[in-house]
Amino acid sequence: MNHVILIGRLTGTPEIIKTENDHSRTVVNLAVPRIFKNHDGLYETDFIRCILWNGIADRASEYCKKGDIVCIRGRLQVRNYETETQEKKYFTEVIAETISFVSSVKNAET
Repeated sequence: MNHVILIGRLTGTPEIIKTENDHSRTVVNLAVPRIFKNHDGLYETDFIRCILWNGIADRASEYCKKGDIVCIRGRLQVRNYETETQEKKYFTEVIAETISFVSSVKNAET
């Protein structure tokens, strides 16, 4: 089973990109803090790339801003490409299936 649930802060405001087929797409990075401290006694944060499509992308761009806390549920996807030197590079991203708005910067300020 390939299922991921992440809760973290958006590192930027989602912006919609329209594809050639008129699909909505946005890429967000989610700052997800680890629940344990490192050897220096500090909490580390992972920055995870998430891809949102169509209605999920539209809602995120309409309601979310940088710093908002969201919950993204989806699946992991590993893609690869070849560099000019024929070296294969791999990267992992989350393909979002749902997004839930946990809290916003606006609500936190009031």
